[in-house]
Amino acid sequence: MKNKLFIIMGPTAVGKTSISIELARRLKGGIISADSMQIYKYMNIGTAKITKDEMKDIPHYMIDIINPDEEFTVSNYKEMATNYIKEINCRNKLPIVVGGTGLYINSLVYNLNFTGVEPNEKIRERYESIRIEKGNQYLHRLLENIDQDSANRISINDTKRIIRALEIYEVTGKSMEEYNKNFRSPNEDYDLLMICLNVDRQKLYNRINTRVDLMIKEGLVNEVKSILDMGFDKNLISLQGIGYKEIIRYLENECTLDEAIEKIKQASRNYAKRQLTWFRRDNRIIWIDVDDFKDTNGLADEIQEMLIKYLY
Repeated sequence: MKNKLFIIMGPTAVGKTSISIELARRLKGGIISADSMQIYKYMNIGTAKITKDEMKDIPHYMIDIINPDEEFTVSNYKEMATNYIKEINCRNKLPIVVGGTGLYINSLVYNLNFTGVEPNEKIRERYESIRIEKGNQYLHRLLENIDQDSANRISINDTKRIIRALEIYEVTGKSMEEYNKNFRSPNEDYDLLMICLNVDRQKLYNRINTRVDLMIKEGLVNEVKSILDMGFDKNLISLQGIGYKEIIRYLENECTLDEAIEKIKQASRNYAKRQLTWFRRDNRIIWIDVDDFKDTNGLADEIQEMLIKYLY
């Protein structure tokens, strides 16, 4: 008998958290985060992390699991989340994966090959030497020239992933995305329902802008200060996340606070567009326009009917 798996995805600020809480309450579910920033401790405001009060006693997993300077791969996520999915099913409850990190979600619903290209230390050492001599920006430009999609996804400071993408291209002659397309197939282990929440583009952008203003009001600047004061390096992958790198630039007097806020809003809007493009690649996903419903209860009623149809 297959395990049940329900996934709620959507762009940032679309309203995934509130609907997931309501559905988990109704269906006795456990929520597994699929957010690559909410795995980090201390990074709460800038990641729009759910609070204890907002959880309403619903079990949540894959939140606050590592420090900002610890490494965490998609493979790590797949292993941990898969175990939670099994555990929740064993308790006759419904695992609800909620988030907007496409790679995390794909790691669960596809049989991705994370080790198909064996590490080549000579290639890695050569690119590391190039990085030391010419800098991160030059290395990132090398990736842009051969694999624009990966360059768009990978931060200029995430040298490990940049070098891995360059390595895959050099060994296989294919971009990382092309390589993964050829080495993945749908995971048939689950009775699966995936939905993607969406909303009118301008409404989504307004929600994003409002959310960023609220983050500033709630103390994002002080949150970033406190993380740096704890001794975490500003160049960490975690601190290159949207909201953090912009505030760091403000704290170092490289821009005004208003300029940092506008950069955060712009980067968040661009990220939402990339998320939607990513989700449209999987034709198994059922799209739901939240504007079609008066409130969260109406939306929850609709999704609950889908769950009964597909999983029960």
